[in-house]
Amino acid sequence: MEMKDLIQRIAEALVDSPEQVTVTALEGSQATVLELKVAKEDLGKIIGKQGRTAKSIRTILGAASAKEHKRTVLEIVE
Repeated sequence: MEMKDLIQRIAEALVDSPEQVTVTALEGSQATVLELKVAKEDLGKIIGKQGRTAKSIRTILGAASAKEHKRTVLEIVE
């Protein structure tokens, strides 16, 4: 499974408007940046209390990308 698909699937499971979830991959020389956009009212669900949900998603992403020997960063875009 590609990292982009992984984040897409996790985000869709967490939000009320899964059809508005978009993940854009920006390939850099050092790392890949994944930009996650969700509906404005779903932003809180993705970030979570004190950023716990976002931190958890980043932890999963870090573990999955380390397995493929790549560096992937998650940006949550408003």
